[in-house]
Amino acid sequence: MVERKFPAKRKFLDRFFLELPFELVYTPKLLDLEEFPEMRDTKDAPILATAIMEDIDVFLTGDKDFLVLDVEMPEIITMSEFLQKY
Repeated sequence: MVERKFPAKRKFLDRFFLELPFELVYTPKLLDLEEFPEMRDTKDAPILATAIMEDIDVFLTGDKDFLVLDVEMPEIITMSEFLQKY
């Protein structure tokens, strides 16, 4: 998706993620989304559910459907908010 939406930012993002300690998590094929906060865009619901199940600390996004959510964990912020805060 980075290549499609932000092709000029690819090198910056690659360097950014190489310097951060993080781990990959995977979305299960079967999820009961009723257990998680409701989202306007239902295609995003499995992503939020995975972040919650995997106990993610910080969720970086530019997607307004995530940014408007009122969830305790994970902390959902933009890249610029992350850079300012951390």
